[in-house]
Amino acid sequence: MTTRVTLISPALSTALREARFADGPLDAAGLRQAAAARSAVVDADQMFASPSVRCEQTAEALGLATESLPELRACAMGRWRGLRLDEVAATEPQGVAAWLADPAAAPHGGESLEALHTRVGDWLDALPADARVLAVAEPDVVRALTVHAIGAPARVFWRIDVLPLTATELSGRGGRWNLRGGRPLQVTSH
Repeated sequence: MTTRVTLISPALSTALREARFADGPLDAAGLRQAAAARSAVVDADQMFASPSVRCEQTAEALGLATESLPELRACAMGRWRGLRLDEVAATEPQGVAAWLADPAAAPHGGESLEALHTRVGDWLDALPADARVLAVAEPDVVRALTVHAIGAPARVFWRIDVLPLTATELSGRGGRWNLRGGRPLQVTSH
């Protein structure tokens, strides 16, 4: 009995374009791209979304009726929330260096990457056998779930790119997962 999980990253938003530690609505291009990809979404028994504006808007544009799931929330960024990565790097270079080098570090006063990995990994491991799950999830959540699924060390997190509006597919049973990463949602013309 194989569990299948499809993780869809959100479409573009201003915050994603700016590498800003913030949520926000999809921009016009992101909304158009998500709506155009509606027919590429796979069927699932359970559908979830990270509790963010951009993930919920992506799910809606894709025509999905998702449940907002707190376990799939983005990493809590503490005092860095709302700032761009380049702004933080200019004012707190040692903090950014520690955050990028040590998964247990949380120089921003928020959640460490290790804590993020544990939270999302616990969710993945608790899914029922033979379930078909779809989740529109924040890019950092997709990266953390990928790292967990393949059993890689947490420091690998930074070596995985998650492009907007792509599907990462996990399948497995008994705690052993297989990965198919970064499939673009195919846009069909009508």
